[in-house]
Amino acid sequence: MTARQARIERWTGMGFVTPALLLFLATSILPLAVLLALSFTDYELGAVDTRNVGTANYARAVTDPTFRRSLGNTLLYVAIVVPGSVGLGLLVAVLVHGRRLSRGFYEVIYFLPVTSTLIAMATVWQFVLHPRLGPVNAVLRSIGVGEVPFLSEPSLALPTLAVIGIWQLLGFNMVLFLAGLSAIPKDLYEAAAVDGCATGLDRFLTITWPLLTPTTLFVVVTTSITAFKVFDTVAVMTRGGPMGSSEVLLYNVYLEGFQYFHMGYAAALTLLFLAALLAVSAVQRLVLERRTHY
Repeated sequence: MTARQARIERWTGMGFVTPALLLFLATSILPLAVLLALSFTDYELGAVDTRNVGTANYARAVTDPTFRRSLGNTLLYVAIVVPGSVGLGLLVAVLVHGRRLSRGFYEVIYFLPVTSTLIAMATVWQFVLHPRLGPVNAVLRSIGVGEVPFLSEPSLALPTLAVIGIWQLLGFNMVLFLAGLSAIPKDLYEAAAVDGCATGLDRFLTITWPLLTPTTLFVVVTTSITAFKVFDTVAVMTRGGPMGSSEVLLYNVYLEGFQYFHMGYAAALTLLFLAALLAVSAVQRLVLERRTHY
């Protein structure tokens, strides 16, 4: 290849990359830079002027009881949703994968919540869980349990939202696990049967589970990111209540920025949220990567 041809290929490659690079800079890097700059100011939405306050916003967040409570609620939500949606997604995928005629039907049924608008579904869930009008409490009353205030009891509000989060993520995780199951060669199961793996549990533990670890790593990380970003159900169903028991990080950021107009402080909270998300994802990858078989 001549020097002229090399230059042409290099500039052609740069021509293909440049639009995507400019789009990435405009939609990701630039907003992040503006967010970082705002986090060191006392800017309020609509204010004419602002001043630099250094790290005061970050110091305020450390001592802010509302931020600490929302962080704890978010971690609790993630601790319920991630194992619940990943475990149930794997279980449903294994059960559906073995079906032939009805597999497509079950895939559609479980994947429907993923395609639905979460705001609309949150409104439906609000009716379903209503203490007097909802069908869930109607069933509980019929069997003598009585009404359960799922959304108005502080100890029940966040776990109820977590169950809805599991319901919403179950279908997506199932599809990912089905893709991983389809990539496992059937010859391995036949060889395992010859070697004495007679039961389905033995085949799952010796073949399916080890070969699904790359898929599991991806599912756990993506599910954790989605769980950390919970906002819609909180905003529609509880608005952070009762008594702040369901107030999560993103809802706290929304309140500070667009209800109280403290944009500088909201920017600092957003960066802390991103840092926490990055840290959790990195720890998960380090821990799970050691047990992953490619």
